[in-house]
Amino acid sequence: MKRLVSFALAIIAFCALLAVGSSQLQKSQGATSSGTLTLYNWGDYIDPALLKKFQKQTGYKVQVETFDSNEAMFTKIQQGGTNYDLAVPSEYMIEKMRKANLLVPIDHKRLKGFDNIDPYFRNLSFDPQNHYSVPYFWGTLGIIYNDQMINGSQIQHWNDLWSPKLRNNIMLVDSARDIMGMALISQGHSVNTTNLAELEQAKLKLEGLMPNVKAVVADEIKMYMAQNEAAVAVTWSGEAAEMMANNSHLHYVVPAEGSNLWFDNLVIPKTAKHYKAIYAFLNFMLDPKNAAQNAEYVGYATPNKPAKALLPKAIADDKQFYPSNQVISKLQVYADLGNRMVGIYNDKFLEFKMYHK
Repeated sequence: MKRLVSFALAIIAFCALLAVGSSQLQKSQGATSSGTLTLYNWGDYIDPALLKKFQKQTGYKVQVETFDSNEAMFTKIQQGGTNYDLAVPSEYMIEKMRKANLLVPIDHKRLKGFDNIDPYFRNLSFDPQNHYSVPYFWGTLGIIYNDQMINGSQIQHWNDLWSPKLRNNIMLVDSARDIMGMALISQGHSVNTTNLAELEQAKLKLEGLMPNVKAVVADEIKMYMAQNEAAVAVTWSGEAAEMMANNSHLHYVVPAEGSNLWFDNLVIPKTAKHYKAIYAFLNFMLDPKNAAQNAEYVGYATPNKPAKALLPKAIADDKQFYPSNQVISKLQVYADLGNRMVGIYNDKFLEFKMYHK
């Protein structure tokens, strides 16, 4: 009898261990309790103080999990097994996620403060009427340069990057669409071209840039530029803002001939569970004070018009990060080109990087 009791107790203990293991696995895959909202976000892309404030105001905790590319985020959500409540994809990825039936429509009746979003950043081509997305941040792709190493007048256009004066002195962000797009614009083509001849021309032009390329890197680019490791880098506006905050000799330029205008947005993945927490968070982030605080922390431009008015004048009036409508009119937004064409862009970029090695 005692052996039976011991055996039963062992089974109970084993089941308990399985339950704990299952709970830990669920947490690692984005599954949380009803009092916790899971945000799938880019790294260091929200002020931690705001998360504490949100919990204090609403009682909901926020668990943040991060990704390093739109493609990685898409794959994980598409594979399932996660319960992310909110994610932060870029514009072309929203279009792709919608086509893949991975998003839940936004219930605008439950939103408070959506009118705070500048009309310029609403109802855009990748999500008409904002059926699936709430704008979060926006920005540009551009050139950051060190005035100790190069005169600013010599680095105002994409083609200036090919100057022999910049030999082994340029860093490029590791992003196929952005670097291929830069080359395409320098040749007068669309960043969304599907013309194979134009893509090959862009790749060949990038190969001509090789003598000037010191490295193709990811997040390390911020540290390298802040530490004067290169004269010039091609990167995003928010990354540039962080670099400039750490080195007064750095300056950011959006080439007059055009560049990429990108948008990151909050969306609800199809597997989301905690809708009360989701709308509480969306409304919290639409509040101008919270949006302004987040913009100051992250360094990217806010689409929240009254939030921009709350920013320090030095930030709100900085044309490097809040360019004029005239500049914006020349910028191009990435479209979802489909798996085949995205694969071609990636292959061309990989060939370029292999050539660099």
